[in-house]
Amino acid sequence: MPFNHDLLNLLMDSNKNGSLAYRLFINDVSYPMTAVSITNSPIPVNEPTTRGGVYFSDKFAFKMKGMINDLSVVPLLTKKMLGPNTEFGELKITTLLESSGKSISLEIFTNLTNSVQTSNSIELSMIIVKLESV
Repeated sequence: MPFNHDLLNLLMDSNKNGSLAYRLFINDVSYPMTAVSITNSPIPVNEPTTRGGVYFSDKFAFKMKGMINDLSVVPLLTKKMLGPNTEFGELKITTLLESSGKSISLEIFTNLTNSVQTSNSIELSMIIVKLESV
């Protein structure tokens, strides 16, 4: 995976404290995310593989979930979802970490794997594909 695992571990540790603020960017519009969780979970494949000829999946992936309370984002997610859609795009999520007295601005790039909509929010399930400090 094209990201720094030390940086990812710092992100996961900081996220456990619940003090990070996340923002999702789609078409230059920003949406605050809440209830964000990040885990390292198994993927239902027996070996690393290219799934559907579209994207690569390893046996484990760093998964991210989060809620958005603005349903205006729903139509924008249509072309971002993995699955039968082969023209999916990455989602960019930003946050700010504190480490050793320094602020680190992060950009997290994900593939959207699932979404569940309620009457007032949408929960996004994603796989982290890239992590960059900016």
